[in-house]
Amino acid sequence: MSLTAVTFIAGCASNSPSSNEKIQQALKLETTNSVDQYILGPTDVVRVSVWRNEDLSISVPVRPDGKISVPLIGDVHATGETPEGLSSSIESRLAAFIREPQVSVVVTSMGSHEFIDRVRVTGAVLSPVSVQHRTGMTVLDMFLSAGGGNEFAETNKAMLYRPMNGEVVAIPVRLDDILTKGDIATNYPMRPGDILAVPERSF
Repeated sequence: MSLTAVTFIAGCASNSPSSNEKIQQALKLETTNSVDQYILGPTDVVRVSVWRNEDLSISVPVRPDGKISVPLIGDVHATGETPEGLSSSIESRLAAFIREPQVSVVVTSMGSHEFIDRVRVTGAVLSPVSVQHRTGMTVLDMFLSAGGGNEFAETNKAMLYRPMNGEVVAIPVRLDDILTKGDIATNYPMRPGDILAVPERSF
């Protein structure tokens, strides 16, 4: 998710929850892994290995135009591809030069996911934070990492904003109930791209 998108969600998103149907769909999304399927993007670095052809094996960055340069075949489009998809594309083009090429692609630097895989806490907290997603982190973990709520925080009206299928789902979170009552019903696992927003009380 871009910084522009983060700013939009944090500053302009409604404090009204999404429909129960949308919320349940969003809560069923995978949260164990940082990415469900790695999609290549600019600034990623890939290691392209061609079996029995070491002279064709290279380590190369994905350029801003979304392509990489491979010996013999030249530029190959990489942005938007999975590593497996990219290896298939390279194999099909190398087939014109070598017999039954076997290509593997390994991502050695995931630069394009530097911000996509992050989770954030904004609003009425002591120290708004943006950190790399880790398996098992929860809403409470993120709230505490932000130093907890400030003196104006309306902690039982917090909202977890989760991107899903091109939209953002607003999921109510009752932080005060988690902290003071031990009610962990809304202590949801965090997913890459999530934003926990804590509003201020209305005076």
